[in-house]
Amino acid sequence: MVGELLHEIMRVIDVPAFDFDHDSTAKRLSAFIDDGIYDGFVAFDDAKAIGFATVYQSHSLYGNGAYGTIPELFVRPSHRSRGIGKQLLAALAGNAAGRGWTMLEVTTPPLPSFDRTLSFYERSGFEITGGRKLKLKL
Repeated sequence: MVGELLHEIMRVIDVPAFDFDHDSTAKRLSAFIDDGIYDGFVAFDDAKAIGFATVYQSHSLYGNGAYGTIPELFVRPSHRSRGIGKQLLAALAGNAAGRGWTMLEVTTPPLPSFDRTLSFYERSGFEITGGRKLKLKL
């Protein structure tokens, strides 16, 4: 599903913003989970995975220390608008509270193409606090 998420973003923005390889991504996820630096939650419809969300610990002065960053949250298009994303956010929030984090932070894909995504997070209690996410490849 990570590939589906990244390909959807790239299709909508028409920019090859991500390098995705299934096998290396699966290995990286496994290592992140084994090292305890990444938590993941998967939503199922019967035995079929229909959505997922991940979170990792971040630190900052503005965040009052440790908090959670949500790098990925995805629900397959055929299952959207059914409360799956909200359930995944609830799992992330419960995980964050259990870790003693004071907040969760998320960045949406580029707007206005993903205004609906922004609206979802705002309806879920998130507030806009900053500008755009930027990256520098090293």
